[in-house]
Amino acid sequence: MASMVSSTDNYKYLIDMNKTVNELLTLNDMALKQVAELSRDTDSAWLVLTGALVFFMQAGFAMLEAGIVHPKNTINILFKNMIDASIAAIGYWLIGYGFAFGTDSGGFIGKSNFALDEVYNHAGSCTKNPDGSWSCGRDGWESWFFQWAFNGAAATIVAGSVAERTKIGAYFIYSVVISAFIYPVVVHWVWGTGWLSAWGAYGGSNPQPIFTRNTDSNGMIDFAGSGVVHMVGGFSGLMGAIVVGPRIGRFSADGTVNEIYSGNKTLQSLGAFILWFGWYGFNCGSTLAISGGLGQVAGKVAVNSTISAAAGAIGATFLSIIFEGHYDISMGLNGLLSGLVGITANCSVVNPWAALVIGLVASLILYLGHYLILKLRIDDPCDACVVHGFCGMWGVWSAGIFCTDGNIQYAGYPNVNNACARGEQFGVQVVGSLVLAAWVSGMAGLTFLAIHKTLGMRVSEDIEHAGLDISEHGAGFLFDEETEKRGGKHELPTVAPQIQPQPVPLPNNFANTNGNLSLYTYPPAY
Repeated sequence: MASMVSSTDNYKYLIDMNKTVNELLTLNDMALKQVAELSRDTDSAWLVLTGALVFFMQAGFAMLEAGIVHPKNTINILFKNMIDASIAAIGYWLIGYGFAFGTDSGGFIGKSNFALDEVYNHAGSCTKNPDGSWSCGRDGWESWFFQWAFNGAAATIVAGSVAERTKIGAYFIYSVVISAFIYPVVVHWVWGTGWLSAWGAYGGSNPQPIFTRNTDSNGMIDFAGSGVVHMVGGFSGLMGAIVVGPRIGRFSADGTVNEIYSGNKTLQSLGAFILWFGWYGFNCGSTLAISGGLGQVAGKVAVNSTISAAAGAIGATFLSIIFEGHYDISMGLNGLLSGLVGITANCSVVNPWAALVIGLVASLILYLGHYLILKLRIDDPCDACVVHGFCGMWGVWSAGIFCTDGNIQYAGYPNVNNACARGEQFGVQVVGSLVLAAWVSGMAGLTFLAIHKTLGMRVSEDIEHAGLDISEHGAGFLFDEETEKRGGKHELPTVAPQIQPQPVPLPNNFANTNGNLSLYTYPPAY
């Protein structure tokens, strides 16, 4: 009898144990799913946050460019920055994002997901894997938002190159073309599944990166967009500056370069520092996630970005004191931006010492490029084609020069090989950058020429003298006689108050080297 009781108890005990184990397994499964969901949601939040930082760079571009152009064109340049972001949003939503990340068509362009028709609620629901783990995908909303912020940055770069003499209608047309076609095609090539991609060239289960078309090659490395974003904006701006021509008075008949306006250094500084701040979203956010060890990559990216920016600023500052004889803050600010552009492609695959070299070389490219385009009589008021185009190409090349195979693996690139050690990666980077430059220059050049021959690119001389704020936005600007002498001749609007400049009292020992006290007036003479 006792034996029967013992057997019954054991049976009940086993049933209870089995129930407990099943409950624990269920709890464990729920915990694993929750961890996977938390990881997904953290990664999505990371993209939204860093995308917002990238978008905040629009404020930096606006302030920087407003500090460079003549005050009679300030409203116009601010308006262009606003409209760039807006056009980019609609164009990228309707067709650009599909061209960039849609199903590959011959390695050239995407052909699906237009107007985000493949992105919807719960598209990234969690699924259980055969090994018992959970995978939780993303719906895709945050990816579009992050990529749109980059698109807007590329389009805005052009505004600085063609500032102060371009019809706003012409700018609308170009902004649509770059946002919806020129830029998305480059994105597909490098970041999507196009022929240059390191993330699955030509799509499918058998990626074919150049040159070997197998896992012995990586494809083009452009981690955060020295080529994809900055070369697109910079070389587009270069073509726009060539087609629209220089501002009135920028070059004399004998080739002398004339300074039209020395700029507002306060706005320039504010803009540059906002851009530097936003660049941490630009570069660090390009990990596209923060879980799975990618937070460590983001930390490394932040360090390299900081070192290169600082080196660019210091390099440009000392070049200005060596060759100009004074500390030029405008050159220093552009130097830090050049360092940031130069590190953007390679920030995850190089070591900090290389970031220092990359920033210093970028400052030299800035200095040489600044005088090269002036020698060629190309008028880019913001040096955007130099900072973003030339230094962007240097950034792409630097990824091949300074990368290590170990760093490429650390950054999460999919193929394991020795492409850096054997020099192949440098060749890939050079070929990729040259193709990007040719594509952008050709397409942007054709676009600007088409606009020039139809609508017309440039405002009339009278409008250029008066300022685009008056002609395009109904706002006037008050000139003093010094501005008139520099070519800014126009009639004041009848509705404008007639404010007479008042001399500012100067110290008795003030050294007025040019003998013209009318420069020191209030309101200030621009």
